[in-house]
Amino acid sequence: MITVQEEDRLKKELVGLFGHLNLMRRELAALHQEEQGSFATMADTLDAIVESTETASNTILESMEEIDGIVVELRKNDDETTKKACERITDRVNQVFEACSFQDLTGQRITRVVNSLKFVEERVGTMIRMWGKDELSKVMEDLRRDQEPAATADQALLHGPQREGVAITQTDVDKLFNQDDIDKLFG
Repeated sequence: MITVQEEDRLKKELVGLFGHLNLMRRELAALHQEEQGSFATMADTLDAIVESTETASNTILESMEEIDGIVVELRKNDDETTKKACERITDRVNQVFEACSFQDLTGQRITRVVNSLKFVEERVGTMIRMWGKDELSKVMEDLRRDQEPAATADQALLHGPQREGVAITQTDVDKLFNQDDIDKLFG
């Protein structure tokens, strides 16, 4: 059994993870907006990337196969120059075939990432449903409140320690470090 403190920490971590996932989704969706006006999810966007690269690779491979077929026909010619040109073309065609193998590996890797994202999203969704949105909304509000004093403290550091009613303004600092006065000191 976990303690209340551990449960609170777990809730905060879950809210943080959920927020991070949503941020990632928005960032990726901003790269590609569907025609109907709704943003694609990360997984859908990555799937679309895999499909696009696969389609492009297939087009390249089909074209290269056709070129290779033309080279086979040209080799029937007894001209030595044509045969040498066919060898060079065949070498280049083979290089393109090898280079296009990236798509299969890339597609496999992106598919693994998509599956991992879906897995994490499902688990986070299950936990959110388990605790309830209202409870996690309270945790989010607590986190915001916890972060506000830190922001206020950081803001106070920017102005340095000051006595009440005797605050130094930026104009006062600028007067202190007036360039003409500095030039006189070192002039």
